[in-house]
Amino acid sequence: MRKAVIVLLVAFGLFWMVTDPHGLAQSAKTASSNGADLTGDLFTAVITFVRDLE
Repeated sequence: MRKAVIVLLVAFGLFWMVTDPHGLAQSAKTASSNGADLTGDLFTAVITFVRDLE
C-alpha cells in the first residue's frame, strides 16, 4: 500500500510538472518559505521558553 501511494504521488508530481510547471514552481516556493518561517518561529519560541526558565 505504501509503495502505491508513493508511486501515485510521484506520478502526480510529474504530471503537474509537465502540465503546469509555473504553478508547480510557485507552490514549491511558497511551501519552502512557509517552512522556513515556521522553523524560525519554532526556534524563537524555544529560545523564549528557555530564557523564561531562568
